Amino acid sequence: MATLAELAVATGLIVTATAAAVPPLQAGLDDVRVAGAARYLSSRLAELRMDAIQQSRYVAMRFANANTRYTFTTYADGNGNGVLSADIQRGVDRAIRSPERLSDNFRDVEFGTRPGLPPIEPGDVAPGADPIRLGPANAVSFSPLGQATSGTIYLIGRSGTQYAVRVFGASGKIRVYRYNWRSTSWTPF
Repeated sequence: MATLAELAVATGLIVTATAAAVPPLQAGLDDVRVAGAARYLSSRLAELRMDAIQQSRYVAMRFANANTRYTFTTYADGNGNGVLSADIQRGVDRAIRSPERLSDNFRDVEFGTRPGLPPIEPGDVAPGADPIRLGPANAVSFSPLGQATSGTIYLIGRSGTQYAVRVFGASGKIRVYRYNWRSTSWTPF
């Protein structure tokens, strides 16, 4: 039979081992969440591109900053001149999906960057504090030919896990990147 002292020692060892395992598990879970959010955003953009081609119309995903938390909404061109901010305000270009927040589907994941984050490609501009690098309209627009607005969207998790979704304009292709803090480099994901 175990004495009370032996039970206390065994319980203490179990608690210590569990406490030591929690941070790596949380970091791993954070990486899985941010990777999932990056894949989700990438697939939504690919879906939007296909909609533009199939429907022979311009469509766009527009990002709006609301109290340091971004929402994104998809719009369809209503008058044949592309999705424009002025046309959205006048109701000519209408939303085809409700606004979404990334954190609604992926807990603790937001659009963001860590300080000192380098550019994805040498010669590019570092993201700085702006996680939505899509030009002044903060939108990715796809043409009926599948071409797009070039730019990069940065996602960050609670523990600092960093991913980026990049759209290549001429081809409309979408690629996900993961930042490795040990090697200080971006790699395709």
